[in-house]
Amino acid sequence: MKSLTPNQIVEELERYVIGQDAAKRKVAIALRNRWRRQRLPEDLRDEVAPKNIIMIGPTGVGKTEIARRLSNLADAPFIKVEATKFTEVGYVGRDVESIVRDLTDMAVSKVRLQKAKEVEQQAMRFADERLLDLLLPRGLPEKKYTADGEPLQSLESDAAEEDDPMARTRDKLRQRLLAGELEDRVVELEARESPGLPMMQVFSNAGLEEMAMNMQEILERVVPRHSKTRKANVSEARKILMNEEAQKLIDMDEVVSIALKEVQETGIVFLDELDKVAGRGTGAAGPDVSREGVQRDILPIVEGCTVVTKYGHVKTDHILFIAAGAFHMAKPSDLIPELQGRFPIRVELDSLNAEDFDRILKEPKNSLVKQYVELMKTEGVELVFADGAIKEIAESAYEVNQSSEDIGARRLHTIMERVLEDISFAAPQCGRQTVLIDEEYVRERLKDVMQDRDLSRYIL
Repeated sequence: MKSLTPNQIVEELERYVIGQDAAKRKVAIALRNRWRRQRLPEDLRDEVAPKNIIMIGPTGVGKTEIARRLSNLADAPFIKVEATKFTEVGYVGRDVESIVRDLTDMAVSKVRLQKAKEVEQQAMRFADERLLDLLLPRGLPEKKYTADGEPLQSLESDAAEEDDPMARTRDKLRQRLLAGELEDRVVELEARESPGLPMMQVFSNAGLEEMAMNMQEILERVVPRHSKTRKANVSEARKILMNEEAQKLIDMDEVVSIALKEVQETGIVFLDELDKVAGRGTGAAGPDVSREGVQRDILPIVEGCTVVTKYGHVKTDHILFIAAGAFHMAKPSDLIPELQGRFPIRVELDSLNAEDFDRILKEPKNSLVKQYVELMKTEGVELVFADGAIKEIAESAYEVNQSSEDIGARRLHTIMERVLEDISFAAPQCGRQTVLIDEEYVRERLKDVMQDRDLSRYIL
């Protein structure tokens, strides 16, 4: 885990999320506390539980973005799930323990990629030797290689190869291969393919999802993998062979061990739409019958339990849970008391105003204006946005949000598409030119829609 201070975390979040200072401070402190916990004595470390957070605010104000950027800063396993797709045990829907299983799968993939990068150079050397075998099949005794992929040769073999024309040809071919002169040469290689078993997924009681995955894994082991002969150029074949060689070099037991530790110590779960399962049970039947049941099923995961995955047992005691919801129709107090107690930190995110929209369009590293400018550059069109145009777009988005449903910053996407529709359509035929987007242009593009309030509800 990176040792960022709360100030540094907030500064990094500022590059992507405008406003919401209170939420940034809360998550920055929560992340720093995880770093602090890892430096406590072992006997005390297990006693310090993460301070889970509930973020309350309308859609499009930055709840998901804050959590996603936070996971990138921490370089930690992260998963975003929606509470609405889980149901009480016994009903049709996903088992809540699949949250931890999915998080573990992602962590294993993340660590495997890291290990693949560590052995990339070694795998490339092995792949190049296999490419040479494809380019120039040898009738020599098979060479042996060191752990670094270097040829292992004795004095006798060196002397023999000096007089061997095949060895000299192979060395020349190796030099050309390393120089990149053979990238377009077509070779024929055998690539492994999976048995092609159908995906098995069970939407039913707890444990059956895990059983389905285990059955899938057993069948893949029983059914042999087939090799498929295919043709590819050298550059593509190198990628295939490098992947195969990297898999041989990676110790999967070590990968799984590291991944399980990362999940248990630094994992982050973003639980969205929690308000949709809020509401106390009334004993009535209907589609909402399992709302409280979902909360009770989520409770053990948040509280701390052991979940069985195909990689081993995962303890959830120190996984950080960040919940979010609009809470328009329900309140946090409508959650069952036990679950409320497991989310001690609550922060309310503010609705965005025209000034916030103006900053969102200009300041973030990945702002919408920068995205559209770069997109049009690929067609040779240089977009130039005047300050007045950006302000007009921001005010229009705010006005539509006020007069219809407030969807936050997502309204900017709709407005920008409307403003730039003609330019985007005609860009391939425009050739290289500069287009100025000013205040009058924006007003002209939005005039009809903004004046007709009923029409704006459908189009914007």
